[in-house]
Amino acid sequence: MHTDTERCLRAVQSKDARFDGWFYIAVVTTGIYCRPSCPVVPPKPQNMRFYPSAAAAQQAGFRACKRCRPDASPGSPQWDERADLVARAMRLIADGIVDRDGVPGLAARLGYSPRQIERQLRAELGAGPLALARAQRAQTARLLIETTALPMAEIAFAAGFASIRSFNETVREVFALSPTELRGRARPGPRPTTPGTLTLRLPFRQPLNPDNLFGHLAATAVPGVEEWREGAYRRTLDLPYGHGIVALAPRPDHIDCRLSLTDLRDLAGAIARCRRMLDLDADPEAVDGLLRTDPQLAPLVDKAPGRRVPRTTDADEFAVRAVLGQQVSTAAARTHAGRLVRAHGEPIDDPGGGLTHLFPTPTALAALDPDTLAMPRTRRATLTGVVAALASGTLQLDVGSDRDEARARLAALPGIGPWTVECIAMRALGDPDAFTPTDLGLRRAAAGLGLPATPAALTRHSARWRPWRAYAVQYLWATDDHPINHLPTN
Repeated sequence: MHTDTERCLRAVQSKDARFDGWFYIAVVTTGIYCRPSCPVVPPKPQNMRFYPSAAAAQQAGFRACKRCRPDASPGSPQWDERADLVARAMRLIADGIVDRDGVPGLAARLGYSPRQIERQLRAELGAGPLALARAQRAQTARLLIETTALPMAEIAFAAGFASIRSFNETVREVFALSPTELRGRARPGPRPTTPGTLTLRLPFRQPLNPDNLFGHLAATAVPGVEEWREGAYRRTLDLPYGHGIVALAPRPDHIDCRLSLTDLRDLAGAIARCRRMLDLDADPEAVDGLLRTDPQLAPLVDKAPGRRVPRTTDADEFAVRAVLGQQVSTAAARTHAGRLVRAHGEPIDDPGGGLTHLFPTPTALAALDPDTLAMPRTRRATLTGVVAALASGTLQLDVGSDRDEARARLAALPGIGPWTVECIAMRALGDPDAFTPTDLGLRRAAAGLGLPATPAALTRHSARWRPWRAYAVQYLWATDDHPINHLPTN
């Protein structure tokens, strides 16, 4: 979008927050870059420059605006919508792979050479993977500086910097303030005293309807791993450097996020996973605008706009849960998953809460005895087949996965049918166009609205909803009075 000067100018002049994260505006006379909705008086058009990423603006020598804080804007919805190399790379960078494994690790995960990755990212985003990771480290550092009382040396390494010197230089360059000055400017307020505990605000594009989002997560919560407590969805997180517990609560203009981590190096990755789970980088105006063009869907969208697709923080976990949920009720699926967790999950402590375990990894589940599972023999075989494929690496479902390849590998496994493939594509792979035409609830809702009710006819009709069919599914499911569609009240 940053190449469409006229459209960018209109967004800046109208201070349209819908475009925050789509592009960044830099002002040559001040040397700062902002989000489109920055509240200051817009500069003259001839003094504006537009960039596709914060990293590109930083590389061009601009520093972040202290007022609109462009580094804290929602991410571009392109990286969830698209499935190409650049989108997969951006999702992996957000998950912290460059900080952990370097550019060679990113390239190896994507199956391309480092040079190809560099060239593609620079061509589209104006910055390579190192610069994009550096921009993310700067944002993580700012969060830690402003929301904790940690010493600066600890913050430097927790944010992923190799040295205190590079930490100081980056913070000064990006924010035009030293780390100490940045902490001094932070809004006053109580800071958590428990090591590793942070309170954050996760932004999103309006509108956001929390009913089906949090309702689904709470209604399907696995005992010991997830719970709804005191108005917040809480769950355990299995992270690269340790584990964590997150509590997420909907607010009118943000999601309240409380994170407890055993290792603060996991902060950026934990935030990225929570944002993905809640689909916070979606563009509801684009989604709802297209779905409203269908007369049967328009009333549903107008009644409760801004529905998101509830996803997951761990794709492997969801794949296992999808198999457990085949042809059984929500309650039965939770019971099966809870048994696996108690038998094979890693125990954790949750003072004052009801979380007890991490969900077991595929490696841990690979050793289970199928005969101990209280389910039909065919489903046992399906579960062990999925677990073996995940544990061996022949099936990869993380944020950098090729969605088409993952679908094909899933479909090739015994017992994995179209419904399971599309559920995993929707919630684990994050495909916004995933569609489950054989789902009984979806077909019942379609028939009630006068839409085709057979899978083949419904699939043909759904072509007008592309590329947002996963969101259409949420609106159709919402016609049923099921707990997944209601925000919990206690």
